[in-house]
Amino acid sequence: MNVYAGPLSTLEIHLDAIARNYLLLKKKLKSGADCAAVVKADAYGLGAGPVSRALFDQGCRHFFVAHFGEAAVLRHALPEKDAIIYVLNGPWGAEAKAFIEGNFVPVLNSLDDLNYWSGVCKAGNKRHPALLHVDTGMSRLGLSAREATRLFSDKTALQALDIRYIMSHLACADEPKHPHNNAQLTLLRTLTKALPTPSRLSFANSAGIFLGPDYHFDLARPGCALYGIKPFNEGENPMQGTVTLKGRILQTRLIDISSTVGYGASYRVVPPANCATVSVGYADGYLRSLTGRGAVVIGEKKCPVIGRVSMDTIIVDTTTLSVQPRAGDWAEIIGPGQTVDEVAEQAGTIGYEILTSLGKRYQRSYTGA
Repeated sequence: MNVYAGPLSTLEIHLDAIARNYLLLKKKLKSGADCAAVVKADAYGLGAGPVSRALFDQGCRHFFVAHFGEAAVLRHALPEKDAIIYVLNGPWGAEAKAFIEGNFVPVLNSLDDLNYWSGVCKAGNKRHPALLHVDTGMSRLGLSAREATRLFSDKTALQALDIRYIMSHLACADEPKHPHNNAQLTLLRTLTKALPTPSRLSFANSAGIFLGPDYHFDLARPGCALYGIKPFNEGENPMQGTVTLKGRILQTRLIDISSTVGYGASYRVVPPANCATVSVGYADGYLRSLTGRGAVVIGEKKCPVIGRVSMDTIIVDTTTLSVQPRAGDWAEIIGPGQTVDEVAEQAGTIGYEILTSLGKRYQRSYTGA
């Protein structure tokens, strides 16, 4: 095989692992609660089309994206009428007609959103579906407690709308013992008690599912856990890894005199030493913050990144390997030897950013479909 003709980096996405993660989360929900899938940001960088098809095949019928444009792309992968696509950022980004024709359900995050969508319904003399977002402690999107209280006291305020769920979003669910979790739960219950008629509720994100049945209500909205990211700070990760990311080794080098490595001559190697240049860089989503902190796996052993992360390459120290790699060999960046959460910790960030930053130059493949 001519290694020169092969790809310089590969990203393998394991759809069967994503499916198993979904089924695990669904199994943890109380009886009667449904399990959605958050596939915004192109399914956290892994491809909303293939990922959503795999989840649809496992029985998922509720899909959340952030923008109208994401919804429009996803509809091509999920043409089925029973695949419900919700738009978290609300009825923005397109005319109302496009939302209605695409069968997209906007999340109404403000009184302005509510009034706008009510007007659309009244103009067409039809109650179009929507979700209503109530803020219980994020101060990001959603009606304030005061606005919700005033709204729910008016029995006619929501009559023009087909409100499928009242939703809120947990701020600290990844810290199970954080008092803010219970405070948000209490506020949600207090606010929704004032509704003129009972409504279905959606509250739990990935970590919220693990907080227990009090948080499950009618529809859970897991995101990160589907993709193998650890949903909480404590204990072992119950989720399976879903990606294998590799970079090709382009060159190896024996350093036998004191030398600097990379831009800025910021790292000096003490000889004798071995290093390898790997074909991945910050243009591929390998963050510059991994400079001097990151590592790759070669021959089942971690090799630290030395010198600065470049646009297209990184340099790693392979001195401790009993068998030195050769040009054309692979370095594992994420996979069985190093999880996405470990890479995130090295970078001083979270697994969400690592996955959503993955670039377009990887040769992508999907397994387990």
